[in-house]
Amino acid sequence: MDLFAGLPVRDRARSIAWFTQLLGAEPAFFPNDTEAVWELREHGYLYVDVRPATAGGGMVTLFVEDFEQRLAAIVRRGLEPAVREVYENGVRHATFRDPDGNEVSFGGPPGETG
Repeated sequence: MDLFAGLPVRDRARSIAWFTQLLGAEPAFFPNDTEAVWELREHGYLYVDVRPATAGGGMVTLFVEDFEQRLAAIVRRGLEPAVREVYENGVRHATFRDPDGNEVSFGGPPGETG
């Protein structure tokens, strides 16, 4: 199964800069004048699409095994999570908000917090 998860944004250039900072990589490709696509894993993509009427209403969670290392790398690139929490079962969760207000969260397995 392939996955394309999309988030509506107002400004493609601003969103490309922010998501590049969050993800630590430039987009993998640009299918048209309104979209930018990042390949997160084989057959797993996150994209932004200019849709001003619905910009900021998106939510996506990426579950990663290297949660603490990934968050530390994002912080080194200049972004801080808006929310960081640990659930009762130990699962870790951090939410970032793009310039439009879309939520991109990272979840991680139970483990040490730091």
